[in-house]
Amino acid sequence: MYSIHFYEGNTYVLNKASRIIPSVNEDVRIKGRNGKVINVQEMGENRYFVFVEFEKIVDKSKLAANNLKKKK
Repeated sequence: MYSIHFYEGNTYVLNKASRIIPSVNEDVRIKGRNGKVINVQEMGENRYFVFVEFEKIVDKSKLAANNLKKKK
């Protein structure tokens, strides 16, 4: 078992024990957010730091509200 620590930039996101180490450019889903693995660093025998870039979240309610104002 490996200890996998997930980071977004410098922000700590999640750690989990897993038998599988994610590879670079692999798609991952963490806490309901889709992302892509940027970098994997081995920090010890069983410890890995995985750096992830998440997709940007677009707030659709704000976009819909702006469209309603323009139509009036």
